[in-house]
Amino acid sequence: MKNKIINIITWIIIIVILIFAFEFYKTNNFNEFIRSEANLHTSEFKRDENVKYSKKSSYQIISNTENDAMFSKKVKVERNTPYKVTCMVKTENVVAENDISGVGAQIAILGTSEKSIAITGTQEWQKIEMIFNSKNRDEVDIGFRLGGYLGNCTGTAWFSDFTLEEGTLSENKNWKFACFIFENTDVIVNGKEVKLSMTDTDIADIKDTIGRFETTTKNLSEDKMTANCDIYKIQEPINKLTYDDEFGYYVAAEDVEKSIKDIVQQNDYDHIFVIIRLGNEEYKNDIQINDWIGLRINGLLWNRIFKYKTTKFIKELYV
Repeated sequence: MKNKIINIITWIIIIVILIFAFEFYKTNNFNEFIRSEANLHTSEFKRDENVKYSKKSSYQIISNTENDAMFSKKVKVERNTPYKVTCMVKTENVVAENDISGVGAQIAILGTSEKSIAITGTQEWQKIEMIFNSKNRDEVDIGFRLGGYLGNCTGTAWFSDFTLEEGTLSENKNWKFACFIFENTDVIVNGKEVKLSMTDTDIADIKDTIGRFETTTKNLSEDKMTANCDIYKIQEPINKLTYDDEFGYYVAAEDVEKSIKDIVQQNDYDHIFVIIRLGNEEYKNDIQINDWIGLRINGLLWNRIFKYKTTKFIKELYV
């Protein structure tokens, strides 16, 4: 009788251990995704069965102190081929350090500046995507990130439904450009408000320059490429700029997304020009800018370095 009781207790203990082990496996099974963080042992990484989109569970990152944390996976790619990575993301109280643009819940390729838009604040499930060209790479390390290469953040993010699609380079020689002229700038720089406005002469000069760009593109390429530019004047002030040590202050994708998103989504543009005033006689040196002419940031759906057309679905990046 005593042995029978011992056996029953032993089996109960084994079952309890197996249950706990199974629950631990479900919470910590990351399907070959590598967890990494800038500040080690700071963020929590989980599989969440309670907050999910369409799968059995989502991938959750919790950063109660500022960190750059991510799930990442190396993926084989064909050289010189366009790809699109998508996922669903949900956020809660995501705050970028020093309010840096481009920091938050995002898709990124490790070791590069290639990234999607960064989601901050508290947002319900939404789809984000990143389009990139593999160039001479045979493999890329795709990260689903809470943070960014420009800085850290706090908050919680859930990621789900990761997909990878392969595209083809378009042979269409006609490139469509959207040119957004922000007539007013109203930003806080180093605690000081800087308000700037374009004059009618400014806008006339910009339009003339864009016209010459269209003509020059055709002539210099010997008709191998043509450029058609649609010009939009935005009266709503741009009220946020991004800063880093390399470029100084500049316009990041997140700084203008809300102002131009509706126009861009209704059209099929290859490139975007955003034109703003960053100084005048009164504010000559208040906004620090270094020498740069355009920034290639894959931050928005429309900011493409090549024509993208989906030709085949490659795979889900997890199950």
